[in-house]
Amino acid sequence: MRRNSIFAALAAWLAAFAVLAAADAGAQTRTRLTVYTALENDQLQPYKQAFEADNPDVEIVWQRDSTGVITARFLAEKDHPRADAIWGLAATSILIFDQAGLIEHYTPKGAEGLKPALRSSAQPMVYTGVEAFLALSCVNTAEQQKAGAPLPKSWADLTDPKFRNQIVMPHPASSGTGYMQVVSWIKTMGEDKAWAFMDQLHQNIAAYLHSGSAPCVQAARGERIIGIGLDMRGVREKAQGAPLELVVPKEGLAWDLEATAIVKGTKNMAAAQKLADWSATRKASELYSKYYAVVAHNDVNALPANYPTAAPAAMTAMDFAFMAQNRDRILAEWTRRYESKAAPK
Repeated sequence: MRRNSIFAALAAWLAAFAVLAAADAGAQTRTRLTVYTALENDQLQPYKQAFEADNPDVEIVWQRDSTGVITARFLAEKDHPRADAIWGLAATSILIFDQAGLIEHYTPKGAEGLKPALRSSAQPMVYTGVEAFLALSCVNTAEQQKAGAPLPKSWADLTDPKFRNQIVMPHPASSGTGYMQVVSWIKTMGEDKAWAFMDQLHQNIAAYLHSGSAPCVQAARGERIIGIGLDMRGVREKAQGAPLELVVPKEGLAWDLEATAIVKGTKNMAAAQKLADWSATRKASELYSKYYAVVAHNDVNALPANYPTAAPAAMTAMDFAFMAQNRDRILAEWTRRYESKAAPK
């Protein structure tokens, strides 16, 4: 009896050991894919879990920061890239990387199902669109009425002296949202008129913040009357009860798209291609639509509650190649003129 108990215990121990060994072997065979991103922190775990559930042989290892920081970091590492792939970074940044010869062109499976404006036109593709992010004016109507200021209906209205020190917007060197807004003004107004407009706007700017989300958050809290910032952050703050009006200026909205791309020379090419393929699926866009209104797949088009219905049609024609090629020049000029009101980092 005692011998049988010993054998039973030994058998149970050996079975448990075999399970642990198998699990350890499985973990060791998973490919660790280093992915650079500017996605919001609350998106990282859901995206990772969804991808890994369909690709159990790949493990996402995020390296996350703001668009400007990730862009500078990637370029600084150009001689010895540490990333395998990019998922959720502005397409303009990816085009800058491509100009430096750092991107592996690849057309994912199912790419024909993506909206043409939200995918690379090159063949093979430079990037795969994830979603579009738009910049609009988040106006705290309670504070606006206290100030006796009109509800702004155009970008020009933001130069009203009643908004003196009451507007915040993203710093274009730190935030992709800020940079795309500056470029949109340049492209829609013409360069000379755009700088003249920004000179006037600067008089009403309280600070240039180092985040695309922060301006609408400050407006929601009543810290400022207007925040020029991310569309979905404004939607979220309004849903939580903030007295915000999400204004679509009559001149149209700046936008950029976050995208996926493969780093040239990665030792994990097969895993990186799986990421690019998955990011182009309808399932991926359904996940993206929990956080963004405009997503890549043609079959996913539902706008969230509180989203301004006029916004998608107001997206201006954005020249991503121009944005990439002129980034250094535009940022240098912007810094010369307006850096004095940059928020502390």
